[in-house]
Amino acid sequence: MTERPPVEVFASPKAAATAAAVAILKHLQTALVERGEARLCVTGGTSPGPVYDILCDFELDWQHVSITLSDERCVPETSDWSNARLVRERLLTGKAAAARFIPLRGDGEDQEHDAWTADLAIAPLVPFDAVLLGMGEDGHIASLFPGNPVLDQGLDPAGSRLVLSVPAGDPLPAQDRITLTLPALIYAPLILILCRGEAKRALLERDGDEPVHHLIRAANRGEVRLLWTA
Repeated sequence: MTERPPVEVFASPKAAATAAAVAILKHLQTALVERGEARLCVTGGTSPGPVYDILCDFELDWQHVSITLSDERCVPETSDWSNARLVRERLLTGKAAAARFIPLRGDGEDQEHDAWTADLAIAPLVPFDAVLLGMGEDGHIASLFPGNPVLDQGLDPAGSRLVLSVPAGDPLPAQDRITLTLPALIYAPLILILCRGEAKRALLERDGDEPVHHLIRAANRGEVRLLWTA
């Protein structure tokens, strides 16, 4: 079990985003030197956009970088709620447009089929070289929500699935989703959790039973950094 990392407090969202981008770049560069390719897992939501705006202009051998998502809503990619749309518009642009992107959704006609297909596509990327996650006020990471029927399976560090179909629930998530599981995330040498707000800081500073705490305790092979700003 890894020691709970301290919460790193930043003066502004820009400062936190810069710290995240620099850390990610360092790990991608190391992987490119050591293996000739790199693997990055990123997230949707409101916090990571500024990270992507910084990363996309870095000088990097992007054509040998594979990028995927920690989770996705089951909505068309044209939707404002699509994580893939966010990544395409904010990260896969500029110099980073050369990167290879592996989405989690297929044609969307069968959510379970999409999850199994994504499982096969994600397997060659694990372990990632860096993972960027957000966190909800309920402590969820990716689409591993407290109370969801697939939560226990998703939080099992010894589980066989890398990707799961997540049904909509009450109260969350409001839409069906597809998510990576702990076995897909915890072996990365760098895991960044980026968030804002006092409620989230308080949650990160204690050792609880929320999904984020399961992730921190299970991620015993690399560095977990908790990046927070008001």
